[in-house]
Amino acid sequence: MPLVLGVPVPRISSGLIPSVISDGRAAARYPAAAALGKESRMDTDHVDWLDRHIGNVGVPVVHLFGGPYVTVATERREIPEGSKQLLAFVALRRRRVERCKAAGTLWPCGSEQRAAGNLRTALWRLRRAGIEVLVADKWSLALRTEVVVDLHVMDRLATRLIDGTAAGEDLGVSTWWADALDLLPGWYDDWVLVERERLRQRVLHALEELSRRLAGEGRFADAVEAAMLAISAEPLRESALRAVIEAHVAEGNLCEARRCWRAYRDLVRRELGVDPSRDLLTILRIAEAGPRAATVPSAVRAG
Repeated sequence: MPLVLGVPVPRISSGLIPSVISDGRAAARYPAAAALGKESRMDTDHVDWLDRHIGNVGVPVVHLFGGPYVTVATERREIPEGSKQLLAFVALRRRRVERCKAAGTLWPCGSEQRAAGNLRTALWRLRRAGIEVLVADKWSLALRTEVVVDLHVMDRLATRLIDGTAAGEDLGVSTWWADALDLLPGWYDDWVLVERERLRQRVLHALEELSRRLAGEGRFADAVEAAMLAISAEPLRESALRAVIEAHVAEGNLCEARRCWRAYRDLVRRELGVDPSRDLLTILRIAEAGPRAATVPSAVRAG
């Protein structure tokens, strides 16, 4: 198991997300990163986060992170097992879906008539459970216009961070980021895998930008935590490591920054047989050449 910045992290491959960060000290220092792999739950943190970002408390919310399930205000409603895939499929599409397309994708084995019957049964089970979040006619399905999907909220937040328009409540680290890095864990349908990887890449970029924004505001602990979330999902991701180094440099912790660089250098040499780009070392050398350079031991500056 490789060490990333001194923290044991399972090796990442094929876009899979590590299930745990095993170092207890790292879990204490970076609680949001340690949340990766823990069972998601509807707690006050999640409720408060959604309340801040949807601006309309009480509307039905489809939770795909740690779900699927539905909440109305503070009431959680469990989705019948036979209807979960249908609701997730429509929610991920973000638009009206043809019934035949949904039926053929979700129930590919058997005849078209049987698939159509399975879809009707899934819709009936949702209505019976009191979950009125879909509108259906003879030809298509869609979410009701007032329904909110947590994935869509997170996606918009990531977009604001990436394009530089995030502000205020957007600049925070919550357990939702960890959930967003592993959409619908345990689901391996092609339509889930594509969306999971798309969202994962978007969230990784957003976390890096979030780290830089937080460091710029002097919130160094949060800046390091945001970047560590990205690293825990992809230990070999150099842009995430750069965000951590920049946060340490901004706080004046040059020894921490150098330690992170060394750990990453050893990791990529061992796993990929290459060295990190020279840009990372350049960041350190520029910082060490400044006023604090005299406080950095020569053995550390020597690498």
